[in-house]
Amino acid sequence: MNLDAYRTFLTELAEKSGAFIRPYFANPGLVVEIKSDDSPVTAADRGAEELLRGLIASRFPDHGVIGEEFGDTNANAEWVWVLDPIDGTKAFITGVPLWGTLIALLHRGQPVLGAIHQPILGQLMIGDGVTTTLNGRVVRVRSCEKIETATFLTSDPLNPAKYQDGAAYDALSARARLVRTWGDCYGYLLLASGQADIMCDPVMNPWDIAALVPIVRGAGGVITDWQGGDPMRGESIVAATPSLHAQVIAALNPRRS
Repeated sequence: MNLDAYRTFLTELAEKSGAFIRPYFANPGLVVEIKSDDSPVTAADRGAEELLRGLIASRFPDHGVIGEEFGDTNANAEWVWVLDPIDGTKAFITGVPLWGTLIALLHRGQPVLGAIHQPILGQLMIGDGVTTTLNGRVVRVRSCEKIETATFLTSDPLNPAKYQDGAAYDALSARARLVRTWGDCYGYLLLASGQADIMCDPVMNPWDIAALVPIVRGAGGVITDWQGGDPMRGESIVAATPSLHAQVIAALNPRRS
């Protein structure tokens, strides 16, 4: 399958949405609303998704779209774009650049391209399940054999106890050499570029997950849900280097051992 045209378009989507979002970041006049699920949203989130949807509709009118802010359009199409205009809105509204735009392309329900774009830092990561690049440079996960030497990342350290086995998560994180909340999509960028070893989120939505799958796999990493299953069928993510992933899953789910 030749994805070159879609990859070029994916880059265009990232660049144009980034240009739209950039003026809103760290803007003291930014208005923050709270959605029904108690998560924040801004004009940057909504406007960027509207922009992306318009570009997709004009270029590929038969393609479907799934987005965080405006729902599903033709979601059963052969080709479907999955959009999270600002993944990490809580970081975004507090002026922390550990957020990004997530864009994925599904073919018959499976992600074949994914992008993480951080327009403030000028970073664009694209993966196709075989190769992952950061600003055009091929990147790979680094070698890490033991949890005790790992850099362990998550988005919110309170969420494991809310949605998974919190005690198991605490025991696992206590073993790691370095634990930080450099999370949301930026944690997966760090993992895929060899700057971290484990990244996990105990609860996620489809628009959070789809782009990460071809990125992590393209960088040589392993990505599943919290229990080790298909990430596209789950509502959580555990991503790690190949040597660590099975160890992490076993530690997070001790009752299944």
